[in-house]
Amino acid sequence: MSKPPLPPEAVELLSRPNAAVIATVRSDGAPVSTPTWYLWEDGRVLISMDVGRVRLKHLRRDPRVTLTVLDGKDWYTHVTLMGRVDDMKDDDGLADIDRISRHYTGEPYPDRVRPRVSAWIDIDRWHGWGSLKDNSQPG
Repeated sequence: MSKPPLPPEAVELLSRPNAAVIATVRSDGAPVSTPTWYLWEDGRVLISMDVGRVRLKHLRRDPRVTLTVLDGKDWYTHVTLMGRVDDMKDDDGLADIDRISRHYTGEPYPDRVRPRVSAWIDIDRWHGWGSLKDNSQPG
């Protein structure tokens, strides 16, 4: 596992609207993963969650998280980020989810009814695979 900063090639992959899977830790210690949208900004990751999501409860109890981002052209190439949520706040006016939605769809987030929470993830380590492989492990 490598420590930040990430190389330019990894930052370029993270800057695109690629598919991603986030993993959190349940109260019994088991990991749970789910697809998610994200934004990469200034070496950190922004995610947004509906207030009713179980993932939000997990992160409030245990801020450890991983996010795996798959290259849209070659899913074998991916970057996994390991870190922790260090800042969580209500997304007043849905400004953060709108930024994330525009990144993926070009449009504001359509569901304007339920409140959302924004979380910033600080990266402790990262791992690359495929064309972004960052270690000597056999390929």
